[in-house]
Amino acid sequence: MRLFQNSGLYPSYVPRLNQLAAKATSFEARRGVFLNDRFGAPHFLKPVLDGSSDAFFTNGDDDVQQRQWARAQGIAGTPTLEAILLAQIEHHRTEVFYNLDPVRYPSAFVARLPGCVKTTLSWRAAPSGNADLTAYGAVLGNFPSILESWRSKGCRAELFFPAADPVMDEYGQGERPIDVAFVGGYSRHHSTRGRTLEQVAALGAGHRIVFCLDASRLTRLAESAIGRVLPLGKHRRPDAIAAIARPPVFGRDLYALFGSAKIVLNGAIDMAGNDRGNMRCFEAMGCGALLVSDSGSYPEGMQDGLTMRTYDAPEQVATLISRCLQDWPQSAGIAARGRTSLQQTYSKAAQWEHFVDLVTRIGPC
Repeated sequence: MRLFQNSGLYPSYVPRLNQLAAKATSFEARRGVFLNDRFGAPHFLKPVLDGSSDAFFTNGDDDVQQRQWARAQGIAGTPTLEAILLAQIEHHRTEVFYNLDPVRYPSAFVARLPGCVKTTLSWRAAPSGNADLTAYGAVLGNFPSILESWRSKGCRAELFFPAADPVMDEYGQGERPIDVAFVGGYSRHHSTRGRTLEQVAALGAGHRIVFCLDASRLTRLAESAIGRVLPLGKHRRPDAIAAIARPPVFGRDLYALFGSAKIVLNGAIDMAGNDRGNMRCFEAMGCGALLVSDSGSYPEGMQDGLTMRTYDAPEQVATLISRCLQDWPQSAGIAARGRTSLQQTYSKAAQWEHFVDLVTRIGPC
């Protein structure tokens, strides 16, 4: 199977990638730096991470990387990123196109794929407005309610999951000096998450709490010297949160943080109803931390009291975390079972086997 996997860069991650890849002057070098940093690795299929000659990976929206490839191929002028992506697919003689960035490259893009492509799949685990993905052989995701919404739009939709990154085994094998860590976005739209973080921040007097927050532009403006005199109060973070907030972390830095934390706090946002199991769950459990998350319908292997802990409301989370820390030997056992469960249920080998099965069942588009 000649596999082409396309992904996209998270805007806040781009400065980190540019710094890490400052000396990478070729497409292969910059791509190698990105893959080595492991940002998004739970979504990347085994042949990509193994460096298989039949697998091609790129970030189709990475202007620097894509133009490095185009120049190396002798493509003249300034082609669009879409034109470069199509040229890469044709050059690779792709048979299966798996797209992690389908809103940028929807059905209109699929219609332009070269004839060598036999099967097309996309990953989309979030509401996407009026995006048309009906030309894809299937839309994959791990939230049943969102998959059902894609079916209502005329798409074939199939259950698929992220996987434990084997590199996670390098982290969290020693002491865990951080009591609670949280990594995620923060804006006025995260009202429930904000209340949860405020409750946990109050534990900071007796525990080491680390929040690495990707604040919205309005939040950053509201907390600036100029913003303090503007009517932007609703965009400012509560003082207890702002006092301990650090910049966001990505890739191996995120693995290192979670590997140093006893507890990783997670809070879903209201996009998947009662469905749970976002990327943070896989990253936290994969690095051996105790996942503490909001209650809901979790996938196999994520069970309250056995492999993780859940809370029903923001007002309960501080008490739950305090109990987990007070009886850390028991909590550490839950975290260890969680790591083992994730490795066994969501291994890269199992993920690839499931993907191959989907390709076989979906067949040529």
